[in-house]
Amino acid sequence: MKYLHTMIRVTNLEKSLHFYTQGLGFELVRKDDYAKDKFTLAFLKAPGDDKNGPMIELTHNWGVESYIRGDAYGHVAYRVESVAIVQERLKQHGYDLSWGPGRTPDGRKAMAFVDDPDGFEIELLE
Repeated sequence: MKYLHTMIRVTNLEKSLHFYTQGLGFELVRKDDYAKDKFTLAFLKAPGDDKNGPMIELTHNWGVESYIRGDAYGHVAYRVESVAIVQERLKQHGYDLSWGPGRTPDGRKAMAFVDDPDGFEIELLE
């Protein structure tokens, strides 16, 4: 068994692609439109992951303006070389951290959180 991807539904694909590619430095691996079923899938890999590794799948259902996310979702976490460097990159592209930078509960590692354009929380952990 191999982990493939996490899918999240987005309301504005272009805003989400900008956040993940420009703000976080992800690479768009594949983008497919499914006109018959009126949706688009975009697969992105994190910096440092290979194209066959785990990805984020952004699903945009055409014409859907909002989703009911519920309260079960927590966050997706990524190890980063430097929270400060990622924070600066985010800032350069118009994004702010939603929490941090701070330390893990045990105080050993730097960490922060940022929300994507649809409010999905992403943990950045050194």
